[in-house]
Amino acid sequence: MRREHLLPRPEDTRALGAALAAVVGPGDLLVLTGPLGAGKTALTQGLGAGLGVSEPVTSPTFVIARVHRGGRLPLVHVDAYRLGSGADVDDLDLDASAEESVTVVEWGAGLVEQLADEHLEVRLDRREDDVRTAVLVPRGPGWERRLEG
Repeated sequence: MRREHLLPRPEDTRALGAALAAVVGPGDLLVLTGPLGAGKTALTQGLGAGLGVSEPVTSPTFVIARVHRGGRLPLVHVDAYRLGSGADVDDLDLDASAEESVTVVEWGAGLVEQLADEHLEVRLDRREDDVRTAVLVPRGPGWERRLEG
């Protein structure tokens, strides 16, 4: 899988998420970074669709975390924007379901990496011409191998 992606339309961002669904497994952690409007939720929607989640995947901004079941794997979708520390993350008890789920955390850099031995960082950005970009940064040898395959 390519590491750098040009995403001119929201459908392209969702398609990248669906492509990632083909390589994720139980216990995987994806940390999404980028400014507002960069496509973090759109990518998670594509991941959910690729996993077979039938319910709508929406931003968990106000509830902080949502669990979507019914797909190949449970999808835990977290918005860490309002979390101030690792202690706040611990209060969510995400590690209780992490082993059997795919956990996606928006705004989680520096807060959630301890939830898994390795993770995939997805750096999303929004250019001035409104085109989104994504860079996949593997954090660990397992993710290195999956992205190469």
